Amino acid sequence: MATRLGLGLPQNRQYDLGRDVPDVARAAERTGYDSLWVYERALFPEPATQGLYGIEGLPWPDSYRGVADPLVTLTLAAAATERAELGTSVLVAPLHVPFQLAKALASLDAASGGRVVAGFGTGWSLDEYAAASVRPFEERGQMLDELIGVCRAVWGPDPVSYDGRVTKIASAVVGPKPARPIPILLAANTPRARRRLVDHADGWMPVGMGAEAVAAQWRQLQDLAAERGRKEPIRTVLRVNPQYTAAAYDGPDRSPFQGNVDQIVEDLVAHAEVGLEEILLDLQSTVRDAQELKDVAAQVYERARAAGI
Repeated sequence: MATRLGLGLPQNRQYDLGRDVPDVARAAERTGYDSLWVYERALFPEPATQGLYGIEGLPWPDSYRGVADPLVTLTLAAAATERAELGTSVLVAPLHVPFQLAKALASLDAASGGRVVAGFGTGWSLDEYAAASVRPFEERGQMLDELIGVCRAVWGPDPVSYDGRVTKIASAVVGPKPARPIPILLAANTPRARRRLVDHADGWMPVGMGAEAVAAQWRQLQDLAAERGRKEPIRTVLRVNPQYTAAAYDGPDRSPFQGNVDQIVEDLVAHAEVGLEEILLDLQSTVRDAQELKDVAAQVYERARAAGI
């Protein structure tokens, strides 16, 4: 079976949100992409109180200045497409009121005919938590647990009830319902997060940092699922963030997904051999505009399919 391919939608500040999101979404669907994806970055602290990913001294990329809201972006894409799934990779769960996010995702799924994929994570930015979170950073795991529970309740049959730390639903009718059960995927980078995934989620969203590393993580997750008695298959969507250049990268130590279209496809082939179901490419940060994003995405798709992905 061919690996499914997804494309990241244009959210960064060099794009015109109202014009470029529908345009890129339509073009990607025509090209053959199976899914369209958004990410979440709530703000760009200046000066930053911590480095990127919480790593001291690591600067935030300039592309994080002015990232469009993920659900607004997905709604624009939903209205412009008919077939492609609409995914989040990822929503920073504790930045959202659980009930409101569950209802928004259900509404988008109903409106799009059952195409939403909910990817959640806990995030890492203290500045984002200070501005937007419903609970402190130290409680991020508990809030992700509550969000998953609230989503399952709100998306399920009426009457809905839930008794959590933030969310209290005594007994209520909550609609609209999703067109079908919305799959919940988690980034799950720690042992505790992997246990949460195995016990409570539908799938896994790793980041492509090298085929061998992804393969090792996938084996660990499968072993954990067997150990904990999970029977349901784990859906897999690999996120890759190519550093695209028009010319081939000829440096001594090329990182995965760094270079021209042929080099990106070469790395896609290696990662596809790991056996994951889907690969999401987010090219938006290293292209000039929406036209180049469409052109490069089409070239990658065509050459990847020709290479047997």
